[in-house]
Amino acid sequence: MTNETTLNTSIECVLFDLDGTLIDTAADFVVVVNQLLEEHNMPHIESALIHQTVSDGARALVKLAFQIEEEHPDFSSLNQRLLDLYYEQLVTTEAALYPGLDELLLKLESNSIPWGIVTNKPEKYSIRLLEKLELSSRCSVLICPEHVSERKPHPEPILLACQKLQKDTERTVYIGDHVRDIQAAKNADVIAIAAAYGYLSADSKVEEWYADFILQSSTQTESLLNLLKFA
Repeated sequence: MTNETTLNTSIECVLFDLDGTLIDTAADFVVVVNQLLEEHNMPHIESALIHQTVSDGARALVKLAFQIEEEHPDFSSLNQRLLDLYYEQLVTTEAALYPGLDELLLKLESNSIPWGIVTNKPEKYSIRLLEKLELSSRCSVLICPEHVSERKPHPEPILLACQKLQKDTERTVYIGDHVRDIQAAKNADVIAIAAAYGYLSADSKVEEWYADFILQSSTQTESLLNLLKFA
């Protein structure tokens, strides 16, 4: 009988994007975007629109909510206020690991396969989120914009993660829900996996990202890793 904690894979390192790939964080952003709109006596916007925009970051959410560009005189203050509200929201976060991923992380850990996070989310917010979800001590490496000179889609963040974990790129996978994640993975020469279950915009065409594999559900991740076997 097969040990249920065994992963039958040749993969030696699993790296995730954070929002929309490893953790479903959209509920927190729905709360804080609408809080900010309320502060300016503006109506709430549809949750679905916020979901589709989360992976593009706070600036994109401000543009969406207020229909302004970064050149607008109020943009900077609105963006900072949104970030402040989000940091406060993380105290009682509604975020959670995507289905099946806690079980996968446990199996990775029991098989001594390190997993980590490579994100464009600033360190301050990433750390608080991971602490609240009790993932900090489990995550083997966290790479945020503060740790690199170039963000994704540049390969530097993924390459730095591999370097810190002392793992070869050939047996590393990177999973992300944005085209820049796949570009970064390709540029770093790791296996590029698209999370089609994440925060995709309405016009996203995942098949045109040229990922090595596409996950339609987070619950498929373990099965896919077990398919990746090398001589």
